[in-house]
Amino acid sequence: MAIKRKTKPEASFSMSSMTDIVFLLLLFFLITSTLVNPNALKLLLPKSTGQISAKATVSVSIKHYPEQNMVSYHINGNQIPIRFDQIEGSVVNLLRGEDDPTFSIYADETVPIKEVVALMNIAKRNKFKVIMATSPE
Repeated sequence: MAIKRKTKPEASFSMSSMTDIVFLLLLFFLITSTLVNPNALKLLLPKSTGQISAKATVSVSIKHYPEQNMVSYHINGNQIPIRFDQIEGSVVNLLRGEDDPTFSIYADETVPIKEVVALMNIAKRNKFKVIMATSPE
């Protein structure tokens, strides 16, 4: 005599728990991506209406201290300043192997223009593209 089951096994799968996990991961990455600040220095960037969407892999920040008549340079938002003569070697090492080597200049609006031009000359010598960071108007 054959024993028969009254209930049949269902072949369906509930995706509700999987969608909850994906939603939580999405929220986590959205919140953490807003906390990432590429430029940790407090700079007052000049205003501009033309913004470009290109992304640079290396950023060079210039901070001006008018009281001491001094300028400090920082690569990738590092709090420790480096000397100007070390910038070219550091940027070349960081951009080595890039398909489209590009770096951005974050200059405080009080920085003398000769400091910005000196960084642009480094880019020209090494055939890098330069992005001048500005604040939207």
